[in-house]
Amino acid sequence: MNFSSKLLEQAVAEFGRLPGIGQKTALRLVLHLLKQPDAEVSRFTEALDRLKREIRHCTTCYNISDATTCEICASAKRGNGLICVVEDTRDVMAIENTNQYHGVYHVLGGLISPMDGIGPSDLQIDSLIRRVEEGGVQEIILALSATMEGDTTIFYLYKKLKGFGVQISTIARGIAFGGELEYVDEVTLGRSIATRVPYERNIAS
Repeated sequence: MNFSSKLLEQAVAEFGRLPGIGQKTALRLVLHLLKQPDAEVSRFTEALDRLKREIRHCTTCYNISDATTCEICASAKRGNGLICVVEDTRDVMAIENTNQYHGVYHVLGGLISPMDGIGPSDLQIDSLIRRVEEGGVQEIILALSATMEGDTTIFYLYKKLKGFGVQISTIARGIAFGGELEYVDEVTLGRSIATRVPYERNIAS
């Protein structure tokens, strides 16, 4: 693609680094911003700047938060005895949209993937174990994507947690293998959580 401006080319290149954004889409976004009033562009850039500078992670569940404790962990309406383990913030949002879950979460920050150089020590697994060790947890739901990495992570977590005497469940397999939670419709995801099954049953089958 030939650009009439180096500044335009640089801006398009930066937008093109975003996931799922090709060069043509990046160009459309940049040209759209150029047509907007200065005040709107300033709000846009300020929002990104504040996001990067001020965003935090909850010190309990490691979800993205504006404070040291996220709203979910701080809510008295949530059942702290039920922990739903997910890959990242997108999964928290997907499950919250179902209105079928009223426990708390634990965000791993990824999945075990030896091919990508990601091992257990790179994830928030030790912090999950500490939460269980502190007591009060009755059930852990392993709500991870139906992928090879997701299944590997579930099996690893099961081995680490099975000695604590808590129920370990996985979401029902209404989700096709290879599917990621954020792309599953709310009804299917909600049903998968409501009809979750003990992980031991999956091993036996």
